[in-house]
Amino acid sequence: MGGFFFARWLFMAINTYNNFVILQKKKLFTIFILFLFAIVSILIALGSDEEGLSFIPKFSSDMDNKIFLLLRLPRIAMAVLVGAGLAMSGTLAQAILRNPLASPFTLGISSGASFGAAISVFINVMSVWWTIVWAFVFAMATSAIIFGLARIKNSRPETLILGGVAVMFLFGAGTSLLQFLATEFQIQSIVFWGFGNLGRAGWTEVAIAAVCIIPPLPFALRLSWDLNALVLGEETAQALGVNYHALRLKCIALISLMSAAAICFTGLIGFIGLVSPHIARMFLGSEHRYLMPGAILFGVILVSLSDTLSRTIWSPQVVPIGILTSFLGVPFFLWILLRNKKEYWN
Repeated sequence: MGGFFFARWLFMAINTYNNFVILQKKKLFTIFILFLFAIVSILIALGSDEEGLSFIPKFSSDMDNKIFLLLRLPRIAMAVLVGAGLAMSGTLAQAILRNPLASPFTLGISSGASFGAAISVFINVMSVWWTIVWAFVFAMATSAIIFGLARIKNSRPETLILGGVAVMFLFGAGTSLLQFLATEFQIQSIVFWGFGNLGRAGWTEVAIAAVCIIPPLPFALRLSWDLNALVLGEETAQALGVNYHALRLKCIALISLMSAAAICFTGLIGFIGLVSPHIARMFLGSEHRYLMPGAILFGVILVSLSDTLSRTIWSPQVVPIGILTSFLGVPFFLWILLRNKKEYWN
């Protein structure tokens, strides 16, 4: 009798293991398909211009070569970095706050950057680089506030979210005040910066953004096991040996650096940090070893395709990419609020 139960248990264990292996292979295959889609979206972005969509860039003259090397290529490289950085930031924010609506915008980092850029314009600092510096400084200052809240003993995720919302409204009010006091030219500059625009990117900006965004990505991936434990709850994670407070501080530091680097060079590109993790979660589940790469790839796809549309949908005018991502993100945001999708969140 005992042999029968042991054989049955062994059969169930082998069957469970086989199902687990099959599931992991499916997730890896899904990530591979997403990688191919990301490559295709980048190729479309590189080849498309005001004349329409294409996979192959035009090199019919020296001017075409210069446009591709000095304008188009750095623009798409920045799109890849911004998509990856914002998507990973959103994934980390949703994990440590255990809130499906968390993102760099929710934490107030984007509002801080916008306020910093507005100050730069208002005090007549006529330099794009100084605007970038001011935006980055205020984005990191906002992060420092959130970081300080996270260090408070026994602080809850709700504390960080409410603190981020409060900071977001504070900087939003500050930006509105500067617009009220600014000249017509300054108002135009502030509003244009807030729309989001990849056209500001050159190779220098791409290099600096890459230094701030690429190194944190593998470090964040190393935290996947701890984040998986955190999905089960703080007490369960601590019982499994996860230092929740240290993990939260690490994640906030990574979120701050990547999102600030992305926003300060491009302006506000909304909802990528919110939407990308959710779409990845639908296809790959909440296992962060697969969720993180999936979110990064979805971020790259969304930003690359949005940039392509921004350059071709109303040619020869270039629609700010922040407007297109908002059109994408707002309906999805409302859908998250109205539909309870716990089957892919938990």
